[in-house]
Amino acid sequence: MRWPIVPLYEIAEVSAGNPAPQELSAFSENGVPFIRMQDVGREHRTISLIESSDKVSQEAIERHRLRLFPVGSVLIPKSGASVNLNHRAMLGREAYVVSHLAVIIPNLEKVLPEYLYLWSLAYDPRSQAQTTSLPSLPLSLIKVARVLLPPLPEQHRIVDILSRAEGIVRLRREAEKKAAELIPGIFLDMFGDPATNPKGWPLEALGQHVVIPSVVRIPDHVMDANILCMGADSIESMSGKLISMPTVCEVLPKSGKYWFDANDVLYSKIRPYLAKVTLARTGGYCSADIYPLRCGPRLRPQFLLFLLLSRAFTEFATAESVRASMPKLNRETLFKYQFPLPPIELQDVFSAQTSDIQSILSQQAAATAKAQAAFDALLAQTFAVGV
Repeated sequence: MRWPIVPLYEIAEVSAGNPAPQELSAFSENGVPFIRMQDVGREHRTISLIESSDKVSQEAIERHRLRLFPVGSVLIPKSGASVNLNHRAMLGREAYVVSHLAVIIPNLEKVLPEYLYLWSLAYDPRSQAQTTSLPSLPLSLIKVARVLLPPLPEQHRIVDILSRAEGIVRLRREAEKKAAELIPGIFLDMFGDPATNPKGWPLEALGQHVVIPSVVRIPDHVMDANILCMGADSIESMSGKLISMPTVCEVLPKSGKYWFDANDVLYSKIRPYLAKVTLARTGGYCSADIYPLRCGPRLRPQFLLFLLLSRAFTEFATAESVRASMPKLNRETLFKYQFPLPPIELQDVFSAQTSDIQSILSQQAAATAKAQAAFDALLAQTFAVGV
C-alpha cells in the first residue's frame, strides 16, 4: 500500500527554542530544565532527554517570556558545528530549549512523537545547510522536509520494530562503556590512586623514564610506505585507533613534526585535547601539538597510558597548562611530574590484563558496528521515500 508523503509542517509545528538568558541569576538549582546544545550533544541520540546542565528560574522565565516545550518534542540542531554531527533528541519531560535548536512539536492526531523522532534520525539535511562561518539550517528548510505518513496503527508497528533494533545498539554501547571502565578500575586497585599513593611506591619524575623522539624525517625502512599523520584532534583516548591520512613522502612537512613508533604513548599537550592519550599501534608522524613518549626500561607503555588518563594526572595537566591563547602543557612541566613507580613485574601483569580486555573491547566494538549498520539500513529502508 502506498502511503502519502507530506511536508513536515502539515503534521507538526516547527519552531526555534528560546534565546538563552545571559545573566547568571537567571539559573538556579531549583529551576526548570533549560536544554542547551551540549545537552543534546552529550547524548547524541536519545528518545528521552530529561537531564540538563542548566535550570532556568521562574523569575527569568517570566521576564524573558520563555516558551515551555512539551514532552515528545523532537530537537534538531539548526546552527553551529552540531548541525554536521546530526545529534537528535526527544524531550522526556517539559523543558525550555535554547534557540540554536529547532523544536518539532508533533500533531498527535496525525503522527506519533516516537515515529517522528525515528524519522529525524534518517533526516540528514547537512548537504543543504548554509555554510558561512558556521553551518546554519533554516527553519524554512526543516518545515518542508518530506515525511512518509502511514496510519497511526502502522506507525506503532514501525516504532516497535525500529525501537527494538535501536535498543540492541544501545545495549551494546552500554556494554562497551562498562568494559572500558574495567581498566581504570584495575589500575586503581593494582597501583592505587597516583594522587595519594596508598601503596607507598617510590615517587619519581616522569622525565627520568620517558624520552620524546627528536627524529623529524622519515626513517629509511618506511620510505616507500604510506605514512600515518596525526594531529591533536585525531587522538582517541584508550582506543588505540589513529586517524589515518596516508600521503606521499614528497608532501610531508619538513619540520614541526615528530616520528613515533609502535608502543609510543601519544599525548596531546594542548587544550581542549589535554585528556586525549593513545597507544600507537604503528609508526607515523604526529604534529608538534603531540608528545610521543617512549618508555625507558622501568616503565611500560600500558602503565604510562593509564597514568596519563588518570584523574590525578588530568587535574595536574589542567592546573599546570600555560594559560595563553592556546593553553598547553610544556615539556619541562610534563617531565617534572612526580608519580608513584611500581615494580616492573607488576606493570607487566597489568599490561597482560589490559591487553586481554582490549581484545574484548575490539570484539564488542565490531559487534556494535554491525548492530548499528543493521539499524541504519532498516531506518533508511523505512524512511527512504520520505526524506
